[in-house]
Amino acid sequence: MKAEVFLPDDYRPAEDEPFMNERQLEYFRRKLHNWKAELMDDSKSTISELQNSTRNIPDIADRASEETDRALELRTRDRQRKLVAKIDSALRRIENGEYGYCEETGEPISLKRLDARPIATLSLEAQERHERAEKVHRDD
Repeated sequence: MKAEVFLPDDYRPAEDEPFMNERQLEYFRRKLHNWKAELMDDSKSTISELQNSTRNIPDIADRASEETDRALELRTRDRQRKLVAKIDSALRRIENGEYGYCEETGEPISLKRLDARPIATLSLEAQERHERAEKVHRDD
């Protein structure tokens, strides 16, 4: 079992440190675990609310409004479910020593990008190329 890495509360990864050193990896591991915990808590509260709010609303407009709200909530939860899968994938990359490197080029992903989007798998340049290619090949 690995020794726990000391990480001060105010720690932020810096460009002048070795890339993806133990402290940086621990920082992103904790960030991903906290994000996942928040999403799971939101999901549990949604399930609870949906179970408790099954009521018969006689007014058609009110019923339609509530059904729309439920559909929107379920769509949001589905997006979050997919996000949890991406978080799990990022945590696996940390364990495998692949985290922080672009899947396409193998180059390091900038710390600023990872801090803003810790599930990123492509460098900013590779992501932009991917989006441009997607835009060109998209059917309108």
